[in-house]
Amino acid sequence: MLPDQCSVLEEGKQCVNPPEFIVSIISDKDEYMVGVTCQKHKQIVSGKVGILQSEGKIHDGKISFSPVKSVGTDCIHGDADDFIQIDMNSSKN
Repeated sequence: MLPDQCSVLEEGKQCVNPPEFIVSIISDKDEYMVGVTCQKHKQIVSGKVGILQSEGKIHDGKISFSPVKSVGTDCIHGDADDFIQIDMNSSKN
């Protein structure tokens, strides 16, 4: 699960935009997620990650912005027939 808002605070207030990118650091053979951001704050996040890396507060490595992709599934789906079937099966036990 991802946060439903960008990770950036503006003047002490949480950005209300939905995340558009997963921000991660690719270091050696590992990748570390450090947050999510919207398009508006992509450059700000990139700069902040660079500062944190230079201060040794997060891993050195390449900053990666991966687009957030929506994923849908049919495995969690219910309709009226499903509920009737469940009720009928549970009453037989």
